Amino acid sequence: MLFTKSLKKNYQFRFVYNKGKSLANKYLVMYLVKNNSKENFLGISVSKKVGNSVVRSRVTRLIRESYRLNEEKLKKGYSLVVIARNPSSTASYHDINKAMNHLFSKHNFFAPVS
Repeated sequence: MLFTKSLKKNYQFRFVYNKGKSLANKYLVMYLVKNNSKENFLGISVSKKVGNSVVRSRVTRLIRESYRLNEEKLKKGYSLVVIARNPSSTASYHDINKAMNHLFSKHNFFAPVS
């Protein structure tokens, strides 16, 4: 991902959970918080409740790809955590992408078109 770094440490995820605003839909929950940086930070969480390691890995890849393709349209300077819900285990890429775009628009996270 060109403009985004990954959240890796537990304290980074906790900061976004505690300070961020959360919105959800059928497939995903998204936490978003401003981070006083010029780049975005993305964390993806897929619980064991979603499925076995193959399913969890697939859902993670779908979320990351959906974010990557929309990355240039998003505002900079935010940390976000995306949590997969149980129905995402059987969702197609189209479903995940639609869910991500829905949450981006509800968070008003799309950058203004210039």
